[in-house]
Amino acid sequence: MSNSTALWSSYLDDSLKPMSFKRVLGRLTKVTNLVLEAHGLQGSIGEICKIESKKGGACSCMAEIVGLRDGATLLMPYGETQGINLESEIVTTGASATLAISEKLLGRVIDPFGNPLDSHLLDKKGQQISLRGVRHNPLNRRNISEVFETGVDAIDCFLPIGKGQRLGIFAGSGVGKSTLLGMIARNSKSDINVIGLVGERGREVGDFLHKTLGKEGLARSVVVVATSDQPALVRELAAHTTTAISEFFCAQNKDVLLIMDSVTRFAMAHREIGLSIGEPATARGYTPSAFAALPKLIERAGNFEGQGSITGIYTVLVEGDDLHEPISDHMRSILDGHIVLSRELANHGHYPAIDLLGSISRLATDLWSREEAESVRKILKAMSIRDRHKDMVDIGAYRAGSNPELDEALNLYAKLESFLTQDVEARSASLTRQKLYDALNEKVLN
Repeated sequence: MSNSTALWSSYLDDSLKPMSFKRVLGRLTKVTNLVLEAHGLQGSIGEICKIESKKGGACSCMAEIVGLRDGATLLMPYGETQGINLESEIVTTGASATLAISEKLLGRVIDPFGNPLDSHLLDKKGQQISLRGVRHNPLNRRNISEVFETGVDAIDCFLPIGKGQRLGIFAGSGVGKSTLLGMIARNSKSDINVIGLVGERGREVGDFLHKTLGKEGLARSVVVVATSDQPALVRELAAHTTTAISEFFCAQNKDVLLIMDSVTRFAMAHREIGLSIGEPATARGYTPSAFAALPKLIERAGNFEGQGSITGIYTVLVEGDDLHEPISDHMRSILDGHIVLSRELANHGHYPAIDLLGSISRLATDLWSREEAESVRKILKAMSIRDRHKDMVDIGAYRAGSNPELDEALNLYAKLESFLTQDVEARSASLTRQKLYDALNEKVLN
């Protein structure tokens, strides 16, 4: 039995035993790598089924009902379909995907079904919860007024995040977003980190765990992994599993940091599912359901009455460094702010490569004191002046003294660049918020 088959069998044995299976007369009429079509099956959208084949040796795979069309039921598999044929039988479970969650998940690396990936046994006893969650009443959300410290100077000073805020990190490939995420996970003041690696390359999973996150970060984290070679339904489910685990700990009055890398791959998986079942393609091939699924996922994070908080940080892959591609545009409209990583800054060795003028936290004005806001606005104004005259300065066409305002901006920027450059291993979270702004005033403004 392959490792993949073993995982699905494990999920079936541990998670579906409590469900009442019922034998049905449904038969597969069409089989492809992405979609299975069945007739005679009475099931509902989201229901999990087991497809059994007796021909040529017993084999089976798990699948989920994703559509109904012209009397046919459309299913997508969670695993390999090798061995499945038109003589296969379908067993319905009458239930959707759930997961047994407990505090024993801390420090563990699991797949979207709760199976351990770190070679250690995992006690799967716990509270059974639906992976796709429920909608929150908007009136049950608390105002966001408490700062969530990340340990990254540029963010804590210029783009402060509140507990329960949802923020996006927008970057192209190779600009340092994974490294920044690891730094936040290690240094933040959260009680628990829940990290979802959605559609990640297999090699980079190990690198993120051992090099970027480290033992200290992993000890208070739960990591959910669905690699890029797994079916679209598994990659899509990974985002829901990550959020469901965050909701479990939030209900225990914990301040949870939810990190998802990346929400773009979640949208890509949803696009793959939608196109496979016949949805029309819209902008860059994304289906309408892909755009509808994003706010449903993001709205599950927040600051809730009688509970803790879920502070969500979602990475958005910017295709071709185009900040106006469809997913980037859509995410900016539903998030509470965005951090843009600049390839130009990264190429100059400036880390973290945060473009302050292109980034914004929509709750910054609620989190700054009056003095902090004045300091930040003075610096941002100087950066804007420098940016406006940058080309003229770079080609040597500007003479010092010609524009006193620009002279001051250039002088300030030189000091600011040193302040914003931070070593990956640095732990600024040990500084109090006040000391951080005192350092900004002392090293940059004075």
